[in-house]
Amino acid sequence: MEIRESAEKGTRFSIEEANDADIGQNAVQRYILQKNDNFILSADNKKVELVLENRLDREKQKEMNLLLTALDGGSPQRSGTVVIHVTVLDANDNAPVFSQAIYKASLPENSPLDTVVMQVSATDADEGVNGDVIYNLGHSSEDDANIFIINAKTGEIRVSGTVDYEENNSFEMRVQAKDGLGLTSYAQAIITIIDKNDNPPEVYMKSLTNPVPEDVSPGSEVGIINVQDRDSEKNGKVRCSIEQNVPFKLVPSIKNYYSLVTTGQLDRELVSDYNITIRATDEGSPPLSSSKTLHLSVADINDNPPVFEEESYSAYVSENNRAGSTLCSVSAGDPDWRQNGTVIYSLLAAEVNGAPVSSYVSVNGDTGLIHAVRSFDYEQLRSFKVHVMARDNGSPPLSSNVTVSVFISDVNDNSPQILYPAPEGNSFMTELVPKAAHGGSLVSKVIAVDADSGQNAWLSYHIVKSSDPGLFSIGVHSGEIRTQRDISESDSMKQNLIVAVKDNGQPSLSATCSMYLLISDNLAEVPELKDISYDEKNSKLTSYLIIALVSVSTFFLTFIIIILGVRFCRRRKPRMLFDGAVTIPGAYLPPNYADVDGTGTLRSAYNYDAYLTTGSRTSDFKFVTSYNDNTLPAEQTLRKSPTDFADVFGQLEESPEVGHLLHFMFD
Repeated sequence: MEIRESAEKGTRFSIEEANDADIGQNAVQRYILQKNDNFILSADNKKVELVLENRLDREKQKEMNLLLTALDGGSPQRSGTVVIHVTVLDANDNAPVFSQAIYKASLPENSPLDTVVMQVSATDADEGVNGDVIYNLGHSSEDDANIFIINAKTGEIRVSGTVDYEENNSFEMRVQAKDGLGLTSYAQAIITIIDKNDNPPEVYMKSLTNPVPEDVSPGSEVGIINVQDRDSEKNGKVRCSIEQNVPFKLVPSIKNYYSLVTTGQLDRELVSDYNITIRATDEGSPPLSSSKTLHLSVADINDNPPVFEEESYSAYVSENNRAGSTLCSVSAGDPDWRQNGTVIYSLLAAEVNGAPVSSYVSVNGDTGLIHAVRSFDYEQLRSFKVHVMARDNGSPPLSSNVTVSVFISDVNDNSPQILYPAPEGNSFMTELVPKAAHGGSLVSKVIAVDADSGQNAWLSYHIVKSSDPGLFSIGVHSGEIRTQRDISESDSMKQNLIVAVKDNGQPSLSATCSMYLLISDNLAEVPELKDISYDEKNSKLTSYLIIALVSVSTFFLTFIIIILGVRFCRRRKPRMLFDGAVTIPGAYLPPNYADVDGTGTLRSAYNYDAYLTTGSRTSDFKFVTSYNDNTLPAEQTLRKSPTDFADVFGQLEESPEVGHLLHFMFD
């Protein structure tokens, strides 16, 4: 610097400020001037000046070096220094003065070379060499220096390089005006670059979650997109959109950033991959656009339990099946992927008739085939239910259950069982038929059951052999034995019937029994039954049993006659109480057998009056109440003392049915 000694105290001398490529706090923050006798430093944001504190005296010191240090505000702090060489001149007390402190101009980008941007002007009041002004551009970056030049004489600033808005949208330069003797002044030149829409927008994928779990909730962010357009204002405003109809959308975030979020529930089983094309378009004229395609996969989540093809399954198997035979097959599908969709079948723990279900059936874990573990018996178990679970191999595993109903169909593997009379060969059974019985009278009944069911248990009764084929008939379905005509004197007193009971199975099974009928109205004829036993070669009846039976019966009849003679003054004629009488020996009655209900193959309930058991091995006398439900149990027999008999008949004296019964027996 050349300073005339005529400079007044307080005169300010502008110093070119330091340039720091950093910005903000890291840029130049303050200046320090080395201590000297003449100058102090005055600095603000954009202006650095030396202030003359004490006037110069060229005679004492015509030159001096001042050390100026510039400090930034960064950490660590950096500094730069410059040496200001001051030359004291004789009085040239006027520096050039610019017409304005700040010059502004606008320049379209891509302007051609040598385009005049602006012209600066400065004047100096001095004359001669002290008033000649030369213009220079102050300190600028190398890039800026290659773009603009200034005419040292005229002050015109022209374009000397490529002007690109995207590289630099404005320029701030200091223009120096210097007179011939070294006095300078500075002005600021601001050049604003006008943008043109010469850059298409660019799409950048900053982050992307790939693959995306299918259970991600709607509205979840799966990616971040950055859109950049180097243009400005409308030319740099960009609109982004997704071209396809996919369950994703772009949500604006901070400037030029968009979040890619889901708009609905993803389902890998429906769509496993997405190709998402993002198109970015600016608002320039004409608008420019670009696009970017993203490939997004959906990761499988075990969100689908196995689903059985049917709501329930039914299996039908005939009894006596072979162990290990296949009953049915269950099948479940799982749309998940790999192990999440692998299905394993198993039985749920349960009991059937008190036994584990696994002892009845098993299931193949891979195929779902259900096999019988044992042979089934319809008469013991007609149906049961099995719960099959289908479980996948996911984590955690999902499962579903289905009910398999196993129905066991009946096979005709049980022959009819005759309850009354006992099967042939087991006992000697005899029925009493009144001589006055009319045609159609019920004289006895064959009672049979079949453990099978359905048509296998439909029983039919047939007389296969009869002493007098035209005298008796049997109901095909009821088993009732009735007279076909009135009993005549010429009919044999002893009648023998062989009855066959058949079921309706295929093939049909049958059982037979023998029925012995005695046509008689007088119990005194009972001893003649000895001939029947001999005729039928019943080896089980010994003479001792016959003698005992006749003795007990005679005693009992005598006792009854005495009681009735006392209580009844007149004799009544015998009257048939019913069409027939059934004598059921105690040896063939079930434990609590009292009456015959409509069970098994019987179509209705039957009650029969019992008289003397002529074919029994014991001397029991059983009473079964006639035509009502108050049948005495089998245990109430006449194994009692005479006093007990008196009590019993005393209680029953008001019963006309009992009276009729007794008169009929002993008449």
